[in-house]
Amino acid sequence: MKDPHNYAKVGYSMIVVSASLAAIALIGLAIGDDVLFADNIARDNTAEFNECKNDDFKADECIKYRDRINNEASGIFVDPSTWK
Repeated sequence: MKDPHNYAKVGYSMIVVSASLAAIALIGLAIGDDVLFADNIARDNTAEFNECKNDDFKADECIKYRDRINNEASGIFVDPSTWK
């Protein structure tokens, strides 16, 4: 019986793995100066949500949150008739 050779498939897999590691390294270099990159994004989004919450989600930039409120899971209840 002949021994199957999968050298080409293994070689292509190694190329894909090395390319993905190179992409990860480039992303790391791009955001390397800001070690709290994801934390800053989360804080900005939380601040935006809290501003919308204080304004009862009336502003145009708060429309994206309207489908997530007025239910028991969110615990936030706002009168939709105030939205124009």
